[in-house]
Amino acid sequence: MFKPILVFLAFIVLVGPTTCRKRHVINFRWHNLYPESFIWDPKSEHFVVGSLRQQTLISVSDAGVTSSLLSDASLPSNSSFLGLALDRRHHRLLAVVHRPSTLTTPAFNALASYHLSTFDQLFLTPLPPTTLPFTTVANDVAVDFSGNAYVTDSANDAIYKINIEGQASILSKSQAFKSHPVDNTAPYQNCGLNGVVYNSKGYLLVTQSNTGKLFKVNADDGTARSVILNRDLTAADGIAVRSDGVVVVVSQYKLYFIKSDDSWSEGVVFDETALEDERQASAVVVGASANDRVYVLYGHVNEGTMGNTEREEFSIVEVESEKESKEENVWIFVLIGLGLAYFLFWRFQMRQLMQNMNKKTA
Repeated sequence: MFKPILVFLAFIVLVGPTTCRKRHVINFRWHNLYPESFIWDPKSEHFVVGSLRQQTLISVSDAGVTSSLLSDASLPSNSSFLGLALDRRHHRLLAVVHRPSTLTTPAFNALASYHLSTFDQLFLTPLPPTTLPFTTVANDVAVDFSGNAYVTDSANDAIYKINIEGQASILSKSQAFKSHPVDNTAPYQNCGLNGVVYNSKGYLLVTQSNTGKLFKVNADDGTARSVILNRDLTAADGIAVRSDGVVVVVSQYKLYFIKSDDSWSEGVVFDETALEDERQASAVVVGASANDRVYVLYGHVNEGTMGNTEREEFSIVEVESEKESKEENVWIFVLIGLGLAYFLFWRFQMRQLMQNMNKKTA
């Protein structure tokens, strides 16, 4: 008799907490780290975080515990770790190394490869000299299943390809990257191609900061076209992909949620979540993959590039689509309503049964 009641109560207990789960906030400390990028390592279950000020990569647990993974003294002084990529298939960690030019030191742009177990350097490949108009600014990196890496050049709107042996070439300097107007009053006017991810169908998705555009680039021949979106991705920076195919793009101001039904000829920005712009989010990953949680990195990068500041604490923060959260809540309340309807129907049936039994005994 009491089984339906117990089922209903258990249903409420299990569903209820889902509607009020707190977002995951990880505050971690490392003196003057100023991280521009990070990745999630599902096997070790920690984040790998780079640095604008140090030739150091650190691990950050989901509880904010930090430890050093590597400190590479072979890199040029004053260089930074920018984009990071995990190549689990070949047991490597890939890191973009960048040093801007100064009056006394030339610019340095390279891709470093490290063994995942020992963190020994496998290769350090400087990006090759070209006839491109500006000094290269290597930014982000993605890797395919064969171990080819793809590095964006934010100064020249170009993409380099570095094979698994460390040999580099220019994959693309498509005119498509120059086909949209740039806001010359924006602080990010000189930052072109930025975040990059690889799709298993053989193409890259690449953000462009100074136009807010998203590009689809063939990973074999470098041909490119802009993805038609319903709105621009203002100051677009890092990019990641959820297991359901939703692309998330971070900027200093917002996190954009984008989906496509035609392999990214067109896409729809279906939601955007405001970020704390004074903390300067610069990267996004999909971590804790069983739950497909999305995290942004608050690394205070604009402050870090000034060189005359000090900071101890940085943050990794879970960010949800408000629209998706509301839709989930609606479905939860629908399920609760169905459970309540079942309970009331069961009570009505029991009442009818008792009345019929009373009539028979009368």
